[in-house]
Amino acid sequence: MAYDKFNILTSSAVPLPIENVDTDQIIPARFLKATKREAFGDNLFRDWRYNGDNTPKADFVLNDATYSGKILVGGKNFGSGSSREHAAWAVYDYGFRAVVSSFFADIFKGNCLNIGVLPVQVSPEFAETIFNAIEADPKTELEINLPEQTITLKATGQKESFDISGYKKDNMINGFDDIDYLQNIKEEIVGFANKLPY
Repeated sequence: MAYDKFNILTSSAVPLPIENVDTDQIIPARFLKATKREAFGDNLFRDWRYNGDNTPKADFVLNDATYSGKILVGGKNFGSGSSREHAAWAVYDYGFRAVVSSFFADIFKGNCLNIGVLPVQVSPEFAETIFNAIEADPKTELEINLPEQTITLKATGQKESFDISGYKKDNMINGFDDIDYLQNIKEEIVGFANKLPY
């Protein structure tokens, strides 16, 4: 399933300075019955966003109109817990195209990369700088440059580099998932197969 191409993203950001956010908090288990990547954004952080009577909790950041953007800035160890792909689906479906944290759980990170959400791991110091900047000005913007593998605080020019595998980077720039990648090199695969002696 192809997704949006990712090149350079400039956006304000939504701060969630909570450590050890696990996948059950991102998308509670009772919403895992669906198998299509649709409507999961409605239930992103469901138990943090809504009261038992489905009214929004005014003190949760996604219900605060002060904050908006396509970048979610999370605390350390974001996406820990179970391996459910639905957590990444919910982040994407809500409208986030990147998540920034000082540390990601490996499986969550991989699931994000598979569906077009860029996990940007920064140093704890730079994460704190970002949180402070958003607190001072909720409209402050971040620029995430995937080709250059940099994240920049636009107001000050402070930046850091981040790591990503070359394969996943190429896929995200082209909007490919793993199947799209194979389809894109189909002629090379067929050519190689035709040269085999068996």
